[in-house]
Amino acid sequence: MSSTIAAVPALGPALPEILLALGVMALVLFGAFRGDRATGTVTTATLGLVLAAAVMVAMQPAGRFVTFNGAFVIDGFSRFMKIAMLLGSAVALVMSGDYMRREKVQQFEFPILILLSTLGMMLMISANDLIAMYMGLELSSLALYVIASINRDDERSTEAGLKYFVLGALSSGMLLYGASLVYGFTGSVSFEGIALALKADAGTGVIFGLVFVMAGLAFKISAVPFHMWTPDVYEGAPTPVTAFFAAAPKIAAIALLVRVVITAFPGITGQWQQIVVFISIASMGLGAFAAIGQRNIKRLLAYSSIGHVGFALVGLAAGTAEGVQGVATYMAIYLVMTLGSFAVVLSMKRAGAYVEDIDDLAGLARTNPFMAFVFAMLLFSLAGIPPLAGFFAKWYVFAAAVKANLLTLAVIGVVTSVIGTYYYLRLVKIMYFDEPKGAFEPASASVRAVVLASGVFVFVFWLWPAPLVNAAGAAAKSLF
Repeated sequence: MSSTIAAVPALGPALPEILLALGVMALVLFGAFRGDRATGTVTTATLGLVLAAAVMVAMQPAGRFVTFNGAFVIDGFSRFMKIAMLLGSAVALVMSGDYMRREKVQQFEFPILILLSTLGMMLMISANDLIAMYMGLELSSLALYVIASINRDDERSTEAGLKYFVLGALSSGMLLYGASLVYGFTGSVSFEGIALALKADAGTGVIFGLVFVMAGLAFKISAVPFHMWTPDVYEGAPTPVTAFFAAAPKIAAIALLVRVVITAFPGITGQWQQIVVFISIASMGLGAFAAIGQRNIKRLLAYSSIGHVGFALVGLAAGTAEGVQGVATYMAIYLVMTLGSFAVVLSMKRAGAYVEDIDDLAGLARTNPFMAFVFAMLLFSLAGIPPLAGFFAKWYVFAAAVKANLLTLAVIGVVTSVIGTYYYLRLVKIMYFDEPKGAFEPASASVRAVVLASGVFVFVFWLWPAPLVNAAGAAAKSLF
């Protein structure tokens, strides 16, 4: 691991987070004075702040820097994951405008909560000790609980928020208990201090603490067996909120999990590797089989996201720089595929109402050939069919697992990927071979732009993969 560069001002590494924190406070005051008339201005300002934070992160100097007494770290890995997460937040916010207006749930609090959650996710990605990890995770989660039930007149949305809150509180308790055990048996809350203590002794108490910490983090990434909230919350929450849940928070939670196990527990790789292999296999298996019988497209995408978390964890199970590179590459490609898929769901509007049933896609190839073609391409990419981007995402994590002698895990991943192809192909069959149910209303310009951009990305990635893959490789090496 490279040494810390002391010449950077004390708050320099955290300037993007400070910008978002100041922006949240200013927008809360502005919204309180203006009421719902401030919604448009607050949304625009929130989008501007998120993009400005992304630019600031991209412009940070290369190297590793710490601040706040070592609790906050900036390195290549944090920069890569933050930029991906911030872009996910920005796109989800852009897609939400037309939906919120039509459903009459446009409130100035919604973009502020997105911004607050994004701030928490940035702190998660840069957390370098157990206290910072917990604070960032809770700051993000508290905002997510509220936006899941932002549509107060919708019983499903309220139910989704309540389920997420109750189960999230349970997972946070498990995480906090595990962190307290790790601190008690190592005498340190910093990741470097924990790693140093474990070189001398890794007793049973630390292993118990690690299990609880990973259980809490597995909930945040919706990995089996802590996935139970995902289908219900994805279905019940407003579709733009579901798109946000499937993109930005998942990237931040994966980044936090990677940093915790790689930097805090490198001395007991064999122990946490067993946990990662188990939840990876379970997630891939559930994602492959449970989605087959779904009729609601948001529930299907929820199970799909559980499966994709399992695939990403195949790379982490390798415990190598190449494996972490595979995880970072996978999550960046997954972000694009997921946002594009949910943009298509946001386009499913008929007779003034949004529809979510899979059968509503019937005959889309005849009523909207462009949308059907792009969605089919996204589905093929999610299935991992070459030469689309999703194939290369799986290739990198499976290759890392094979090199780490985890051949069985890689084979199980390939088999579950083939099984999961069935329900993606079923959607394509419905769009291209079933009788049309009627045309959808024209989607908003922002939604069409997201669909187009995601389609172009997954199609042309194989022509020029080097920038993303090299950036992910540099990010991974910064952790080792």
